[in-house]
Amino acid sequence: MEETKQVSGVEEMKAVAHPLRVRLLGSLREHGPATATELAKRFQTDTGSTSYHLRKLAQFGFVEEIADPSGHHRARRWQAAHKTTSWSNTQLAATAEGREVVGFIHRRQVQTLTENLERFHSSMAELPEPWVEAFGNGDLITSLTHESLNALWDNFYADLDRLSKQDSDSAEARPIAIFVSGLPR
Repeated sequence: MEETKQVSGVEEMKAVAHPLRVRLLGSLREHGPATATELAKRFQTDTGSTSYHLRKLAQFGFVEEIADPSGHHRARRWQAAHKTTSWSNTQLAATAEGREVVGFIHRRQVQTLTENLERFHSSMAELPEPWVEAFGNGDLITSLTHESLNALWDNFYADLDRLSKQDSDSAEARPIAIFVSGLPR
């Protein structure tokens, strides 16, 4: 699997910005390969719709079909083609349609944050104390240049990559939802 899918235009971004497609892609990234039937059950939709949306994601290179490990030739399994999706805000913000689709993705990310936060709070009593204590959420206002904000992103992702590799073989490692944002005010 490649590291990052770089979106280059509005049509490509619209392909992933559909409400079900963004959830399908996220699920394949988090849970690994699945069939359209498995995904339809997960998202309580019909297999035909799920298959259609997976083919649309494949058309733009977000997902790819893989061989079924059971050797069953009729079962179509899908996997995410990349770990992350990236785009140029400047390039997509050049049109109203681009701004709309990027806005949808950003709002979906905030919705996912809220869902993860609610899930965390409802399970706090069952989590081991070190995990409850490790939870963090911040709301900071500072002054930076755009160069410094870009440097912050570069450093953040480099540290995250280093720590992910460091912990990849640890039995104590868990999937962690991380949401970051840097919004000019």
